[in-house]
Formats: sequence, C-alpha cells, structure tokens
Amino acid sequence: MKKAIVLLSGGLDSATCAAIARAKGYVLYAMSFSYGQRHRVELECAQRIALLLSVEKHSVVDINLRNFGGSALTDEIAVPKNRSISRHTESEVPATYVPARNTIFLSFALAWAEVIEARDIFIGVNAVDYSGYPDCRPEYIQAYETMANLGTKAGIAGGKISIHTPLINLTKAEIIRKGVALGLDYSQTHSCYDPSPEGRACGACDSCLIRKRGFGAAGIEDPTLYAEK
Repeated sequence: MKKAIVLLSGGLDSATCAAIARAKGYVLYAMSFSYGQRHRVELECAQRIALLLSVEKHSVVDINLRNFGGSALTDEIAVPKNRSISRHTESEVPATYVPARNTIFLSFALAWAEVIEARDIFIGVNAVDYSGYPDCRPEYIQAYETMANLGTKAGIAGGKISIHTPLINLTKAEIIRKGVALGLDYSQTHSCYDPSPEGRACGACDSCLIRKRGFGAAGIEDPTLYAEK
C-alpha cells in the first residue's frame, strides 16, 4: 500500500481531502501545524479526525509564525466579518491570508515524504469557494510540484513526487456531499477564523460564511455550533 502525507488542519476541506486519500487506498501520515494561530480548536479537531481516519501517524509541527505576524490569524489584526465572498481578484487578498503559509506547510510535508519514502502529498486547497488566497490556485500547486521534483533527492532519482489537490475545482457543496458519501462526520471539523473562548464558530468570518453557504447548497444540515445561536 502506498504512503501519503496529508496536510490536516482540522477544517472541513482538509478532513475531506484526507478521507479521499484514504478511500484511494493510501496509508495516511497526517501533518498539522501549531503555527501561532489565534486558537487551538482546529488542532483538537485535527487530532480527532486523525483518529477517526485511522492514520498511521499524526505529526503536529510547532512553528511560530507570530514572529512575523502580518495576518489576522497570527497578529493583532481584526478578522474581517460579513465580507462579500462572491468573487475575488488578486487585489482582494483578505487580512486572514497568512504570508507563504502553504509554501511553508508543503515544505515540511515534502521533507517528511522524503524520509518515509512517500511520493504523494495531499492538500485540501480549493480555488472555487475560498477566501481568495494566492497559494490555493492551480498554477501555484503546479509550480510547487515542479520545484519539489527539482529540489529533492527523491525527485532527481526519478521517484516523481505528486501534489494531489482533489478539491481544487469543487464547490463547497460538492466537497460536503463527497465527504458525507465517504462517511465523514463534519461535526468534528472546525472552520472559523475567530471562534469564541468556548470554541464556537463566529458565523460571520469568510470561512464561516462559505461553510454555511456550502451546507445550504448541499441540502445537508450544518452541524456547526455557532456563537450567534
């Protein structure tokens, strides 16, 4: 059975991505990050999802991106609320974008993949229903995969490394339906950028709005506990 590194944030997309990888028959090695984000709720969810999906190993990497700041998730910057999320341009990257986050995370995943001799990395990026982050676009993933095969021992030895993005062209509703079909329990996932001290979702940040809209469009009850309820 082939091994795969799966980036697991504890969110809806990463959990679905992991479930897809498992359904494809991969042995999963999940990687999460404690990077100085505003809360640890997502890491608790990632640990539960890793157990539910019977991953071979779950590694939680500590890196402190608060040393740099520059994002509402890693700095004293307000999380935008009730923002229009209908369409995006490159000039509309929101304050919740964490500079170079996916590049950093994929680099750690690439290093682990080389060590365990895995040739597949799964990441739940999406370029349809998303907040407008530049490191979620197909051209970024393609460029990263090219770099990965140029800059690693595994790549130059002919063992091609593939970056899998099974959600990249799906709507949030399509992602949710796929996860439900795979038996994923979305009550164990967390998407909110600015949860309450009790861990309830704010219901108004980009991620909450996209999540709500996705469940509504999918015709599936949203199991999320919102602070507004």
